[in-house]
Amino acid sequence: MGMIEIADLLKADTGQNAHLIHIVDAKSHDEWLSSQPARVRAALNAQGFKPKGYAYAILPGDTAEDWAIVTCVANRESLSSWCLAKLAEVLPEGTYRVAEGPDIAPALLGWLLAQYTFDRYRKKDDAPKGARVLLTSAIAQIEHAVRLARATYLVRDLVNTPTADMGPADLEKAAEELARSHDASLVVTQGDTLEQHYPMIHAVGRAAARSHAPRLIELTWGKPEHPRVAIIGKGVCFDSGGLDIKPSSAMRLMKKDMGGAAHALALAQLIMESRLPVRLHLLVPAVENAIAGNAFRPGDVLTSRNSMTVEIGNTDAEGRLVLADAITRSAEHQPELILDFATLTGAARVALGPDLPAMFANDDALADGLHSSGKAVDDPVWRLPLWDGYEDMLKSDIADIANAGDSGFAGAITAALFLKKFVPEGVLWAHFDTFAWRNAAKPGRPKGGDALGLRAAFALITARYPAS
Repeated sequence: MGMIEIADLLKADTGQNAHLIHIVDAKSHDEWLSSQPARVRAALNAQGFKPKGYAYAILPGDTAEDWAIVTCVANRESLSSWCLAKLAEVLPEGTYRVAEGPDIAPALLGWLLAQYTFDRYRKKDDAPKGARVLLTSAIAQIEHAVRLARATYLVRDLVNTPTADMGPADLEKAAEELARSHDASLVVTQGDTLEQHYPMIHAVGRAAARSHAPRLIELTWGKPEHPRVAIIGKGVCFDSGGLDIKPSSAMRLMKKDMGGAAHALALAQLIMESRLPVRLHLLVPAVENAIAGNAFRPGDVLTSRNSMTVEIGNTDAEGRLVLADAITRSAEHQPELILDFATLTGAARVALGPDLPAMFANDDALADGLHSSGKAVDDPVWRLPLWDGYEDMLKSDIADIANAGDSGFAGAITAALFLKKFVPEGVLWAHFDTFAWRNAAKPGRPKGGDALGLRAAFALITARYPAS
């Protein structure tokens, strides 16, 4: 976000000069209004203020500099993450504090996320300037909110960046920066070694230009004696569909097909910044699904890292192939928990829309924990079933399994069932089929790349492995 640091947007309230923000809801509005002086009531009437969601108005003070704000929320006594986000987008540069009343800790994150901008490709004089600083007495919550915002900014930046500047090598650089910042180890496998040991990752990415050569990125952090947690992210930096080419309209947003990798990197950052007692294993299979004479073909049979053979029914079902090799690699270290993130299927968006990630899990308690965690942190996810009855859709006449069914039915479920084949028995696993994008802006959530499911996953991991 340019020269403005995220941490500078929240400050401990020690009595600094600041403009007051009055928060009302439909129930409290009339009583609050009756207590205001005539000049305030006149100003609200002139501005047409009504107690509806996200409505706000400027209130005159005793002097020209002593102005304040009133805003309306759904429930004054139980603020959501987004209650103050609209204000953080529209108020003039300056310092603010919430007047008497509600606990604003839940709304701190929205204040931070609302001030995100992606200005990498803008002229410097076009870039937004200034910052809205919020003072808060919820001092203990500031660091947590800043960490979540920083991780969300990372997802947004990575996803918003076009593929020319966010190919497999650029994802590797992002992982390098993360490893360097947290004294983690990084191993990158590519070239002949990748072809030999991770054949499906290699097959999907081999048609790309040399500058976008496929690779498996692995970061390891934490004490070896701590419980091992594997975080995996689909890093398809652009998806043409391969020889089963997408129409041009469907390719328009395919720079975001590495959104799973962005989520995995951000979650790893959160875990390491929070010093959670886990042995973290981050895996990002990074490829571009391109078209060339050496592209993998419909009808080909690939041999995966775990020796399972896969018949290619559709080269546009490539994400599950690279994830399968990465899941196999993670399982070799006997993790206690595997979480994977992927912009995997359009079927998940048809079923649940853009805002609600589909979540699959091989354990009911894990699924319940992710659902409740997401609800608690305003980052909802919705469980879809790993319905074994649909495994027949992935049958192949010549190989152990097909990568895609022929019917077009249950696309999100069959993709998850494919991944499940590579998860060992007894290992907890959850899969997020996330959109990683917002087609329309909402307060605190601009159009473009976004983190969907990230905070839910982090809340669950924090609950399972609390920092001492």
